[in-house]
Amino acid sequence: MARGKLRIYLGAAPGVGKTYAMLSEAHRRVERGTDCVVAFVEHYGRPRTEVMLHGLEQVPRRELGYRGAVFTEMDVDAVLRRAPAIALVDELAHTNIPGSRNAKRWQDVEELLAAGIDVISTVNIQHLESLGDVVESITGVRQRETVPDEVVRRADQIELVDMSPQALRRRMAHGNIYQPDKVDAALSNYFRPGNLTALRELALLWVADRVDEYLKQYRSEHQVSAIWGSRERIVVGLTGGPEGRTLIRRAARLAEKGAGGEVLAVYIARSDGLTSASPKELAVQRTLVEDLGGTFHHVVGDDIPTALLDFARGVNATQIVLGSSRRKAWQYVFGPGVGATVARESGPDLDVHIVTHGEVAKGRGLPVARGARLGRARIIWGWAVGLAGPAVMAVLLTTVNLGLANNMLLFLTLTVAAALLGGLLPALASAAFGSLLLNYFYTPPLHRLTIADPKNIVAIVIFFGVAVSVASVVDLAARRTHQAARLRAESEILSFLAGNVLRGETSLEELLERVRETFGMESAALLERAGETEPWTCAGRAGFGPTLERPEDADVDMPVGDHLALALTGRVLPAEDRRVLAAFAAQAAVVLDRRRLQEEAYRARALAEGNRIRTALLAAVSHDLRTPLAGIKAAVSSLRSDDVAWSEEDQAELLEGIEEGADRLDHLVGNLLDMSRLQTGTVTPIIREIDLDEVVPMALGGVPEGSVDLDIPESLAMVAVDAGLLERAVANLVENAVKYSPPDRPVLVSGSALADRVEVRVVDRGPGVPDAAKERIFEPFQRYGDAPRGAGVGLGLAVARGFAEAMGGTLDAEDTPGGGLTMVLSLRAAGARAGQLTPVPPERQVT
Repeated sequence: MARGKLRIYLGAAPGVGKTYAMLSEAHRRVERGTDCVVAFVEHYGRPRTEVMLHGLEQVPRRELGYRGAVFTEMDVDAVLRRAPAIALVDELAHTNIPGSRNAKRWQDVEELLAAGIDVISTVNIQHLESLGDVVESITGVRQRETVPDEVVRRADQIELVDMSPQALRRRMAHGNIYQPDKVDAALSNYFRPGNLTALRELALLWVADRVDEYLKQYRSEHQVSAIWGSRERIVVGLTGGPEGRTLIRRAARLAEKGAGGEVLAVYIARSDGLTSASPKELAVQRTLVEDLGGTFHHVVGDDIPTALLDFARGVNATQIVLGSSRRKAWQYVFGPGVGATVARESGPDLDVHIVTHGEVAKGRGLPVARGARLGRARIIWGWAVGLAGPAVMAVLLTTVNLGLANNMLLFLTLTVAAALLGGLLPALASAAFGSLLLNYFYTPPLHRLTIADPKNIVAIVIFFGVAVSVASVVDLAARRTHQAARLRAESEILSFLAGNVLRGETSLEELLERVRETFGMESAALLERAGETEPWTCAGRAGFGPTLERPEDADVDMPVGDHLALALTGRVLPAEDRRVLAAFAAQAAVVLDRRRLQEEAYRARALAEGNRIRTALLAAVSHDLRTPLAGIKAAVSSLRSDDVAWSEEDQAELLEGIEEGADRLDHLVGNLLDMSRLQTGTVTPIIREIDLDEVVPMALGGVPEGSVDLDIPESLAMVAVDAGLLERAVANLVENAVKYSPPDRPVLVSGSALADRVEVRVVDRGPGVPDAAKERIFEPFQRYGDAPRGAGVGLGLAVARGFAEAMGGTLDAEDTPGGGLTMVLSLRAAGARAGQLTPVPPERQVT
């Protein structure tokens, strides 16, 4: 089934007439015989909108109850069953009542479109998701109901319903939008003239961008190469020279004169790479054009005028801005230049501006390699070979006559060697010096700087030209090798950063240490501040030296937004290194944000755990504690009643019930208090050496006689524990085991020694616990299986483990051979690592 088409009426604010326009379109469609229904339209008591609903079929709405009230929503199923050709759905960004088929109305619309039903809908500009922050800064109101921009952009038709702020305020004052009692508040708050003007501009610009997308799509589909001057697009041709900044500012001023003007700066590089601009200057110009709201583009093309014109026509530009040529007058013999060629071939639909600047006719100059790229030793060897080599070669050739051609090849070899070692300048010096030596020693008249044979003049000139050309190519290859190595290093660094972004493995300190090592700095620090006037603080640091207080105190600082800066000390970095440094700075900001989000998540998790504990505690108080209280109160009330004469047996039974209820309350409250002490970290054990047979028997006082078998050898080593905590822990373990063990199978409590540990095992023959639940039973307020509500609040095992770990011990659950569960309480033997506590595993720490 073909997907339905979506048409949206977009407005700047409520009341501009979107719903009215939608209903008017529906009436036109119905008059033409189209099957059109109203799926959901809300008229809000506006008389003119309500009148427009007459004569249109309306699909009954679905009623939903929420918080004691009844609401109506669009019945998606009813619309799908009706299957009209067109459905009217108002308020695309609306949030449906809980219990609806979808959370958002635009999701309902997606279902209708998928079923082949055309939909006409409405939305206000403030409900677009990407504009939420902008609208809030304008109006001071955060829109809770939003629709993704992509949903609106995918619409087949978008029609702007526009109205001036003054006309909209008049409609508001006449009561055509809101009820009279709400008009004054609306006019003085949301519907202020400034707010409406800003929202109207947002709507107009958004629709203009959408229209521009439609135009690009149409030109691409129909292969339209001619320029359509629908809006001013100004292309700035850059050469990488210093005049580029002047051209960009000039183009920005031209763009400001026309509505919706756009600046596109383009640098065209030759595919052979034999000519290149200054990367530093291009980076500066890229930043400048982006700061002025334009875009920067890098294009490869051998024919610069053709590539520039193709780019301009491809983006539907209307103007091209070029700088006056920097070439000398004599250089025009090689051609008219880029500016003149572009102006001649631009045609009538593309204006070309030639802008003068301070670099006109100053020449381009030869690219000179910086010595630092080759190293001092190589440069020295290059000069040595370039100057001493020809002299030594001249001395050697005086003894052997090889002919002028062979001599030139030997000198040319020295020039190439000088270029390979020291770059262009030593090679040029070698070529010049070699030419003089060839003239002086090997061209008649000998030993004079004159040449008798004109052919020798040509040979010397060709030698010098070849030497200079070869030296230039060799030097360019060396520079390209340096650039390739540098780009490879940059790509490895950026790959490392990208991997860390995806994996989230590197901490802030590790990243700063990587920055320091990469650039060979003394220290690296990430500074931040809360506001423009607030002092800087150090969020992270690596290296040595004094702590920086401001980015201005560093040798290199890279800002990240308005309130973060990466500061380095040690040396001043060259401009080409700042690109990679900017990537490091952005990654440092991401790592800092991720660390703080993790901290927030930890705090939120702790709060959630605390809330869970408090909720369970309230549940325990509301039921488990009230049950024995209710029993005690009932027994006391019965004993105090004068209406019934209780026998001695009945009185004893009631008193026994009171005593049992009181004991049960005492036990529950004790566990609650113990758990609260563990939660707040106030459990401070007093460790001393004791025998287990002094403590364990005292822990069995609360269980029925005959339900426990005790096996604690007298020869068992003493343990280093807190006697009170150990008694409570063993008592809880035994009580839990007796609860689940069959009446005819007593619980076994035994003691044994294992290396420097002493183990207390509480063995029952109950149903046992699966491996997956063995850790969960130690969590607070956990009852395993179908334990009844009166069986306790589920704190016994949690308190026992907390006390065991507070004393440096461990508590684990194991299966009992033959069926059942064994609790293993491992304690430190006396004298083993005295004064130290066994670390608590992170997964068992009580938060």
